[in-house]
Amino acid sequence: MTKDQLIEEVAKCCCSKKEAGECVNATLDAITSALSKGQKLTLTGFGTFNVSKRAARMGVNPRTGEKIKIKATTVPKFKAGKSLKEAVK
Repeated sequence: MTKDQLIEEVAKCCCSKKEAGECVNATLDAITSALSKGQKLTLTGFGTFNVSKRAARMGVNPRTGEKIKIKATTVPKFKAGKSLKEAVK
């Protein structure tokens, strides 16, 4: 499903496609903002978005076999909730 298809599904239940697009964009912006601040966001039954730190490590360039240093970084993570896991089974 694409973002446009998600907007169409939201629009079917309550409002115009334009309003649904604004709601979806606002939701995604709120998630992005929370994660950029290092906050954890939990949607009960759906899942949890959080931020994780990856330590610096050594890697290998697959083309040349040369060892390279990979910098430490911060990455977003998502853990599915119980209801979502059961719905997917």
